[in-house]
Amino acid sequence: MLTELRVRDLGVIAEITLAFGPGMTSVTGETGAGKTLVVTAIELLVGGRSDVGMVRPGAKEATIEGRFVVGDEEVVLRRVVPASGRSRGYIDGHLATLAELGQRGAALVDLHGQHDHQSLLTPSIQRQALDRFGGIDLEPLRIVRKQIAAIDGRLAALGGDDRERAREMDLLRFQVDELVGAGLASADEDDELRAESEILADASGHREAAGAAVDALSEEGGAADALAIALAAIGDRPPFVEVAGRLHGVVAELNDVAAEIRHMGERIDSDPERLAAIGERRRLLQDLRRKYGESVADVIAWRDSALGRLEELEGRDEIAAALDAERRTALAKLAELEAKVLAARSGAAPRLAAAVQSQLPDLALAKARVEIEVGGIAGRDVSFRFAANPGMPLQPLAKVASGGELARAMLALRLVLTEGPPLLVFDEVDAGIGGAAAVAVGRSLAAIGADHQVLVVTHLAQVAAWAHAHVVVDKSVIDGLTVTTVSTVDDEDRITELARMLSGTPGSATARDHARELLADARP
Repeated sequence: MLTELRVRDLGVIAEITLAFGPGMTSVTGETGAGKTLVVTAIELLVGGRSDVGMVRPGAKEATIEGRFVVGDEEVVLRRVVPASGRSRGYIDGHLATLAELGQRGAALVDLHGQHDHQSLLTPSIQRQALDRFGGIDLEPLRIVRKQIAAIDGRLAALGGDDRERAREMDLLRFQVDELVGAGLASADEDDELRAESEILADASGHREAAGAAVDALSEEGGAADALAIALAAIGDRPPFVEVAGRLHGVVAELNDVAAEIRHMGERIDSDPERLAAIGERRRLLQDLRRKYGESVADVIAWRDSALGRLEELEGRDEIAAALDAERRTALAKLAELEAKVLAARSGAAPRLAAAVQSQLPDLALAKARVEIEVGGIAGRDVSFRFAANPGMPLQPLAKVASGGELARAMLALRLVLTEGPPLLVFDEVDAGIGGAAAVAVGRSLAAIGADHQVLVVTHLAQVAAWAHAHVVVDKSVIDGLTVTTVSTVDDEDRITELARMLSGTPGSATARDHARELLADARP
């Protein structure tokens, strides 16, 4: 929903700020006052074409900002049109291309009238609308298409060119032989070899350190003697019985540690051959990591993957035959589903066309015809076609020349199709109609306002009376420049505006009574 619109220096608008609510809002005013500029401003917000002539005379640039709220999300769109140079777009304060602005805006706004932003003019949206109306389930079709795409991907991965496949197999065999021959078993092998090489590289130093440690603990005058002297000193003296027991434990632990150090030192031997072998093995691992991965674990994973790929290529013919058979089955299923969807779309098309056409007489299009053509694979080529008068050929909606006729055709579609962006803007929807037809148009717009926010620019009181909110655009001349003001009217001010629209004389008692009658009829 559009909650706020701010426009500055656009055409005859110096500066306006409008707050919008839910339901239907009518925009009215004298011819030339600038009411259509409100629609132009919204059109610019959603990526519409700009022109330097839109900028108010004497201003450097025109600026339009709109705040939209959809659910819990708030979006602010901004468009700047300079008096010279290219226009700029912003989404939530960040620069955006006009394509991005249009894409975001298309999900927020639909414009109906002489504008080119109507989503229902897009073939893909028309197809989606037909599918929703007909309750057509496309999921089985999507699933089978994804299956075929996956099969095609697997077939492509097998390699269709014999020479290319042979070259890949030769390379894989060489790589697999190299990796299998390396005998990689543990991802931690390099770390283990590094630790062993560090020990072997300083074997004599390690043994000397072990001997010095054993001497310090066990030789005469060492730690063992010191403990023995301490035990002898306290002996069996009662105050020290507990401490003496702990000292006995220390002596036993000391003897165990000394024996373990001696044993470890004796096991460390200088082994130049083993050290050289470790160096050679680590260089091999480094070479493999350079070719196949950052770590030994990566190299092992690459080896396993290469083995699988080689087996796949060697069994290519058998696998390809199985995939071809699977593909033929999937294609048969696809053809069956496409025929089913085509039949469903073809069956729903005349029903949707009839439902839309049934709305047209009340919209002053009693002689109009609507047809929906369905063709192509699975009926994906959907075209909504329209003829306003007898004898005229049916043509795509996008080629309907009259803005008013197109807007009313779109209105009829919206009455049947409940989906669409949250804001629907109708301009020229009442062109060439009046009386009962105008009342029907107003009633229809108000009905759409139950599910959407509707903004309609109108010159008919019969339409404006149905709106939940009424905005009046007025103009005056200040210092030789035309200035437009915009205000929301209610109560007697709204009666005054409706009376002006009815008779051109807002003070006329008859016109004011008629205005009250219109409002009463619109709010039974």
